[in-house]
Amino acid sequence: MTIRALFAALACAVLVSGCAGNVSGPNATAEEAARAAYRHDGPSEITLYTMINNRSDSGAHTAMMINAPSQRVVFDPAGSVRFQSVPEIDDVLYGITPEVEEVFESAHARETYRVRIQKTTVAPEVAERALQLVQGHGAVPAAQCSKATSGILRQLPGFQNIGSQWYPNKLADDFSRLPGVTERVRREMDDDDKSLAVKAYEERKRNARLALTAEG
Repeated sequence: MTIRALFAALACAVLVSGCAGNVSGPNATAEEAARAAYRHDGPSEITLYTMINNRSDSGAHTAMMINAPSQRVVFDPAGSVRFQSVPEIDDVLYGITPEVEEVFESAHARETYRVRIQKTTVAPEVAERALQLVQGHGAVPAAQCSKATSGILRQLPGFQNIGSQWYPNKLADDFSRLPGVTERVRREMDDDDKSLAVKAYEERKRNARLALTAEG
């Protein structure tokens, strides 16, 4: 590797350091993922999440939600928001109910970061293909969240304008040029510790289970 290439690689790692590497435990089993599968009755969609530093406006992380006819998942390459009650296999999170979707968004939107959320409707077979691609991709190394996500998107019909991107903001800009994309930005002023939103969700789940047990 040349000195110039080495510096480029180091700069890229710093700029996308939000893709800090998976902090979850061992993968769930296929049976656990199958039991958790959630089918959302909305249109087949791909949602791109871009986490942006509020101070520097630099992109920090990329993730993607896929609503396929068979189930809805989140592909969170090298991500750090993980749930005890949401099975994960190689950076794919299963059982993305509306409540889990809300917590995932809220955990990333905090005083230091905002979330750019872009959606596009796709044909059912395109969503299913995206699902197959993320399931077959494998775990993503640190600092390669945008590279992995853009690589998945580039294999889908209708996504030919997506470049092979290392930088979250550049991927989001490519995505914005797709026809029919809708966009919103989520801002919150929560504590910078994004695990707090997940802990609150898990506590609600535990309380609900205890209440059902008491009633039974």
